[in-house]
Amino acid sequence: MEQEVDYSRYVKREVPAEDAPRAGAFARNTDDPAEDRVGRQRVAEEATAAQGGGLVDLIKRLFGGDRVLWVIIIALMTISVLVVYSSTAKMAYNPRSAITTAEFLRSQLVLLAICIVALFVVHRINSTTYRRLTNVMWWISILLTAAVYFTGATTNGAARWISIAGFQFQPSEMLKITLIMFLANQLAKRQSTIHEMQIVPSLKFWTWNRPKQRRIWRDGGRYIFAPIVLSCAVIMPAHTSSAVLAFAISLAMLYIGRVSWKEILRVVKWALVGVAFVAALGLGRSHTAGGRISTWVEVWTTDRTEVPVDELSDTERSMIAIYNGGILGRGAGQSAVRVEMTHPESDYAFAFFAEEYGIGVAVILMVLYVWIFFRAIEIFESCPKKFPAMLSLGIAVLITSQALLHIMVTVNIIPETGQTLPMISRGGSSLLFTSIGLGMILSVSRQTADGSHTE
Repeated sequence: MEQEVDYSRYVKREVPAEDAPRAGAFARNTDDPAEDRVGRQRVAEEATAAQGGGLVDLIKRLFGGDRVLWVIIIALMTISVLVVYSSTAKMAYNPRSAITTAEFLRSQLVLLAICIVALFVVHRINSTTYRRLTNVMWWISILLTAAVYFTGATTNGAARWISIAGFQFQPSEMLKITLIMFLANQLAKRQSTIHEMQIVPSLKFWTWNRPKQRRIWRDGGRYIFAPIVLSCAVIMPAHTSSAVLAFAISLAMLYIGRVSWKEILRVVKWALVGVAFVAALGLGRSHTAGGRISTWVEVWTTDRTEVPVDELSDTERSMIAIYNGGILGRGAGQSAVRVEMTHPESDYAFAFFAEEYGIGVAVILMVLYVWIFFRAIEIFESCPKKFPAMLSLGIAVLITSQALLHIMVTVNIIPETGQTLPMISRGGSSLLFTSIGLGMILSVSRQTADGSHTE
């Protein structure tokens, strides 16, 4: 609606002598038509500015939350387009592929559009709603993750994808987010007593029927410890590194939730026993994990200078790519190593990005991920409610940790994990659920700014 302009203040009037120093020039010179026109023009400009301010306020209301985090998200999505378009050239020029780079780019843009919509919708929902849906969403994630072993699609020897309404996704990506939601909810309920509580039962399972052990299970074991074990157990057979990541994030949530170090160490003991059991029986993809560890050790301990290029591991090729990129990079679309890598668009996206854009820009990318974590710390400290505070920081820890794991793989600090680079690697499930997680963080910061937290 067009703003009504008030010209009454420019009507000729007498100015008292005592007010003359404060009177506007237009009041003293309204007999001059030129001055009158200038006055009218200024009022029109002020009206336009007021309307523009209303638009800015509308945008601020629609896109609430931490402004810096919005900028980081937009930057990461832009980088995603560059990486996917260039890295998929290998697949596009494969004689057996009928898909062009333009089609890969188009599919990535459509996916980003879906993620932006999901991000916007999620960040407008109050954290109270997330808390009410936590248990249901976690159980749905558990059931879907378990269902992939019976009805899911298998790729590279692992069943990770399930198809619903024609959309194929990895339920384990959803489970990582809902596990954080579940733990944040349970820990928030027990903040007054959690530091003194025992939540981890004894490794001597034959003692679980004793009163003390029953109390541990009743008070915290089945609400905190058991969900961690169950979540990691259903992920592990298909994706060992994701199970390890889910476990590490669970430990971080216990620390954020003020669980005592004694109990956290007990959880670690349980994990070590579980890993030994899985390795001894060769369950899940333990053989694949063992092979990756062997390759990692071999690269560190043997001379690889005489190994033919076609026999190098993907991690070695990624290090070559980073070295070739130097400080300034080879230029967009000029990567040479992408042809030799198995998955340059996903598992080694950082190395590919560093080769084309240089180590300098790659360091800026790393800073963006660390920045997400520090923005989340500010949101955590300013949030007046326990559940949304822990939820936002837990999701940020997940995103930053996964990014750092991906980067450490590319320089052989840790064995290959298959973890994607959040918001950048090609892969719909990771991109979608990372966007949803970021939307939750923005929701918490928006409510903190609005003062609308209720529980």
